[in-house]
Amino acid sequence: MAAFTTLTSFFLLLSLLSVANSGSIGINYGRIANNLPTPEEVVQLLKSQGINRVKLYDTDSSVLTALSGSNISVTVALPNEQLSDAASKQSFTDSWVQSNILRYYPKTNIESIAVGNEVFVDPKNTTKFLVAAMKNVYASLVKYGVASSIKVSSPIALSALQNSYPSSAGSFKTDLIEPVIKPMLSFLKQSGSFLAVNIYPFFAYVANTDTISLDYALFRDNKGVTDPNNGLVYKSLFEAQIDAVYAAMKALNFDDVKMEITETGWPSKGDENETGASADNAAAYNGNLVKRVLTGSGTPLKPDEPLNVYLFALFNENQKPGPVSERNYGLFYPSKEKVYDITLTQEGLEAGANNGSKSQVVKTPVPSPSSSPTPAPVVGGGVEESKVVNTWCVANEKAGAEQLQAALDYACGEGGADCRPIQPGSTCHNPDTLEAHASYAFNSYYQKKARGTGTCDFKGAAYVVTQHPKYGSCKFPTGY
Repeated sequence: MAAFTTLTSFFLLLSLLSVANSGSIGINYGRIANNLPTPEEVVQLLKSQGINRVKLYDTDSSVLTALSGSNISVTVALPNEQLSDAASKQSFTDSWVQSNILRYYPKTNIESIAVGNEVFVDPKNTTKFLVAAMKNVYASLVKYGVASSIKVSSPIALSALQNSYPSSAGSFKTDLIEPVIKPMLSFLKQSGSFLAVNIYPFFAYVANTDTISLDYALFRDNKGVTDPNNGLVYKSLFEAQIDAVYAAMKALNFDDVKMEITETGWPSKGDENETGASADNAAAYNGNLVKRVLTGSGTPLKPDEPLNVYLFALFNENQKPGPVSERNYGLFYPSKEKVYDITLTQEGLEAGANNGSKSQVVKTPVPSPSSSPTPAPVVGGGVEESKVVNTWCVANEKAGAEQLQAALDYACGEGGADCRPIQPGSTCHNPDTLEAHASYAFNSYYQKKARGTGTCDFKGAAYVVTQHPKYGSCKFPTGY
């Protein structure tokens, strides 16, 4: 009997240790829609699903008030549009903290502030204000005695990496390192905060279906990808991308800064060219991710670091611009009905929830490295031989014809873009429109400049996209 009790205690201890080393699941609550439930209904929905961490994109009063007393931890945001003011004077951040944080805290459990969002790809070029804004927000939190409870960070996109394959060779874009990456990481380290990263294996998969298997992207059984530099084996693209960021930080001697994944998800619907966008695949990705986060350890490179992840997103948002996928990342319809059925809690998994199982998923046939007639490049960080997550530069049709024409003339002239393909009779002349021609020229310039920060702006006439542009049969280059 004593031996049985000892054995039972041993397995109980192992179970507790496993749970203690597991990460956390939160969710992004975006509101770019005109048909969403009231904030009070949303809080009840969050509670019913066992979600105790939520990330917002603003400091909306009705939402923060509804979250008061809910025991749900909240991340709020200072938008990109306010970075310049926040950087220029602490009096602005003092006022902002008083109005948007102290007014609700601690009844509303605000645990962190996202200062800006994916600032490096912001077409308005707000990067230069970022670190100063973060420091001023933090100084205001210190002033009011809440800095020990509320962290300050700023979500970055994976496109901040210059290199992501193999994961061990991860590196940040060279033009970002000295002006912003190093100062930001130094601030995060000194303030005891974390690097916030938005990671979407979906984008890498869509751009590289010939070299990335769907199983690898969806956390399903696969042979894995071995990093040739350190021998670590990756069973999911998500973990490989995370470790590429860790490696990039280590290269700058900041490997002791923690990380949180502030956005990740998979769309349940997409345009024709968005391969893999389906409800079945979204259920597989998010379901398997939840299972991985709540029952596993860290990544191959950082096995002892729990994975803290925010799914994107709570609802389908019908007013988001861009491709169809942008409006279909939600786990719920605005009616609060599930888009697909997965559990989001440890208790649900223990009760036998069928998260991401084969029976739920219809696999989209894609070529895999093992079935290719010629050896395919080994892929670990979400990219093929270009070794970076693909982005393109396209024209902003809202800029107006005069501004687009002036920017096109510059790109094809002094800018040195390769505009031969858009000349009459060439492969990308059709469609013969200013927007199509400007998009090609802008992208050529952007790629020639190695996708450097600020090289896709043209005074507001262009912006960065993560889906391959479609103008007739023209194929936009991804590098030179």
